[in-house]
This record gives sequence, C-alpha cells and structure tokens, in this order.
Amino acid sequence: MAFDLFSAKGATLDQQRFTWRDMVGKPISKLDDDAFTRVRIILMNGIETEALRFQHMAARMNRDLRLSLARTRRTEQHQATMVNWLLGADHSPLETTIAYEQVAIEVTAAVAQTEPDSYIAQTYRFGMLEDFDHLYRYSALLDRLEGKDANNILQSYSDILPGRPTMDEHRSPVDDVRESYDRNKAAPLTKLHALTITAAEYQTHDYYMNIGPLFSDPVARQLYAEIASIEEQHVTQYGSLIDPQESVLEQWLLHEATEVYNYYSCVEQETNPRVKAIWERFLDYELGHFHHVAELFKQHEKRDPAELFPTALPEPIQFASQRDFVRQVLAQEVDLRAKGTQFVDKSQESQASIDYRTHINSDGSPSEIVAGGYIWSPGTELNRKVAVAV
Repeated sequence: MAFDLFSAKGATLDQQRFTWRDMVGKPISKLDDDAFTRVRIILMNGIETEALRFQHMAARMNRDLRLSLARTRRTEQHQATMVNWLLGADHSPLETTIAYEQVAIEVTAAVAQTEPDSYIAQTYRFGMLEDFDHLYRYSALLDRLEGKDANNILQSYSDILPGRPTMDEHRSPVDDVRESYDRNKAAPLTKLHALTITAAEYQTHDYYMNIGPLFSDPVARQLYAEIASIEEQHVTQYGSLIDPQESVLEQWLLHEATEVYNYYSCVEQETNPRVKAIWERFLDYELGHFHHVAELFKQHEKRDPAELFPTALPEPIQFASQRDFVRQVLAQEVDLRAKGTQFVDKSQESQASIDYRTHINSDGSPSEIVAGGYIWSPGTELNRKVAVAV
C-alpha cells in the first residue's frame, strides 16, 4: 500500500521527547544482526546529520526561521544520537569503515536503478564504482592490521574486488561539479535521491577525517587521508546535483520529505523488531517535522507544498544485495572518467585531472601499497600464513 505523505500527520514537536536512557539503548550485534540492519543505521545517521547541517546553515541565513529550526534541530540531534549509538563497541573502527563502504555501494546501486533522470543515474553509477574500490582497499587493510575477514561484516552481500582504482579517482575540482536537476521539472524521486546520497557521502567523509588520525600504522593513516579526499569529491559531485535556485524553505521541506522517505524505507524492510520500533517512532517524528515545515512554507512563500510532492511516496529504497548490477556496471563503465560535467572514456580525460593526480600520487599511492598482492579469499592473511607454514 502506498504511503500518503499528506494525510499521515505524525507526532507534533511538543510530543517528541527523549531521556538519556531512552536515547542510548542496547546496540546491535556485529555478527548476529543482518548486515542490512547496520546499513540502515549508518544511512539514517547520515540522513540525520545532513538535516542538522542544513538547518544550522539555514538559521545563519534566515532570522525569521531560527526558532522553528532550533526546535526541529533539537529532535534531529537526539534522533541522530539514538541511531548512531546503535553501533556497538564490538565493531572496530576499521570494521565500521567496511560497513560504511557497504552502505555506499548497496544504497547507491539501488538508487541508480530507480533514478528517472539518466544523467543523474550515470552519476550514481560513476561514484559507486569508486566506493566499490574503497571497500577492496579497506578490506586489505583490515586483513593485514587486524587479521579479520571483511566478509564477517559484509555477510556475503557485497563483493570484495577492485573497482575503478582509487589512485585513478583523484580529479581536478573542475571535473567534479555536475549539472543540477531543474527544480521545476525534476521528478520528486530525483530530489529525494540527491539528498539521500549526498547525506550518505558527507557522513562518510566526516567519519574518515575523524578516524584516520587515530591509527598508528602510517599506511593506514595515509589511506584514510587518500579516501577522505575522494569522499570530498563525491560530496561535491552529489551536492551539485541539487538545484541552487531552490529557496531555503523549499530545501528544508525537501530535507524533511527525504527523512520521511528513508524512515519509511527502513520500516518496510527492517528485520530486527527492536530497531524497527525505532524506525517507526522516527517516521512519526519526521512526519511531524514535515507538516510543521509545510505550514511555514505556506505562510512565508504562499505556496502549496503539494506542488513539490505527489500524495504517495515513491516505492522504498531496496535494502538488498545489488551484486549483479554492480558487476554489470563494473564490466561496462570502469574505464569512464569525468571531464567537466560529463563522463568520457579514460582516453579523453582532462589534462587538469591528469596533472592533479600525477602530483598528488608523486610520493606513492597508499591505496596501491595497502592492496599490493591482496586477493580476497575466505579467512584471513594470518590463516593463510599458518597454512603455508604447515
């Protein structure tokens, strides 16, 4: 049954309250819970932190909305805490990194297949192949530093194979900006997708920037620095898909609709009953936020929110292995490069990106060093060494 965005009113802001014990509950199990429960947790933390980031920036630019933004933002902050704290201490920082890349691969692949704008779908496929390679590099690092098999986290949903080589992903900023959708013509799903993927990539960038310096291994430190730089490129790429002509209130309403859409997707597919109850609660909260902002939209812009959205939300994002699709894209598009706003064969890549990449890799490529000789197989490097010794 389709979900009616306008008839479901949700909880009012005054009803959205937390205690510390409520906010910081029992985390999921690293091995016993399905990997897609963790995928949803990481994605929704990214969606919530994007909402916080946007609302802070909006408050700096609009005095009249500051109180409403502050009230909504307080709930968003507590929701982000409750969601992010579902990840437990049994995950090492590197294992969490593996999970972040699984989110980037599987969610972006799912979105790319349902995106109605062919250029934007191509943009998602392009970035997905880069995150696919990041998973491979971090899996090699996990094997060598901790003696762990990344598949314990991935649970066989995602392949551990090279994608577009990370050392080849470094581009001049002139080749990272994309053409935006047209706010007056784009399908609502296109707008929801752009905000979803931008949010996911932004939190990945921030996580790597915070975690990377905590490693003592010099190659690990360099690898996090290298891939964090690519994630910044991805945030630039995906963020530029959003039409800059949208007003602050229009963007705020789209952010709230994106949160509703993603929580709805989580509710529809969650297998952990305790976590599903959190998704249901926060879906109710975000519906309250949406209707609160919809009233502000009517009041300040004298526009009907129904101009922006259909009555029914689009079909949910599919949280499932996209292996066949990823393999197909890998076979067909791994040699694509960016030139300006367009995607071209690597033989036509811009000199600006070639020059940039040549310099930044001139002292060596951490992503190549860490994966030297690495081919994923079940088990760990430590087990293979023992087997050879025997």
